[in-house]
Amino acid sequence: MEEMRPAEAGDAAAIRALTRAAYAKWVPVIGREPLPMTADYEAAVAKHRFDLLYVDRALAALIETIAQDDHLLIENVAVAPAFQKRGLGRKLMAHADAVAAQAGYALLRLYTNKSFAENVTLYLRLGYAVDREEAFMGGFTVYMSKRIRPSD
Repeated sequence: MEEMRPAEAGDAAAIRALTRAAYAKWVPVIGREPLPMTADYEAAVAKHRFDLLYVDRALAALIETIAQDDHLLIENVAVAPAFQKRGLGRKLMAHADAVAAQAGYALLRLYTNKSFAENVTLYLRLGYAVDREEAFMGGFTVYMSKRIRPSD
């Protein structure tokens, strides 16, 4: 059984643990901890929207979004290793589309490390386009966006 709910302040430790586990596979790829592994989740939960996806009452995945003036920014998508390859990331990305549309946004943005090739490929499949690449900490950040139709 799947259930999604908004995060509360008390969820910060669980969010941190899930994010650290989900991103651990990228440490050997880029030679450092990706930024989501070091984020201050107490502060982030207070400032950003987190939607938590539970599978059989276990926290399986999450998405963090930030409302901007003209778009919804997807700051973080993380799926616990035991739940990867089940389509939960796609489900969360579709959820972000719905959140953005309901808020009246016509644009979603995200960024990711270019070395996370499977993520870049997924985002392209989901309709995102590459806007630009910028050098960052010895690698490259890929900035992407997707236009959607806002809800009326």
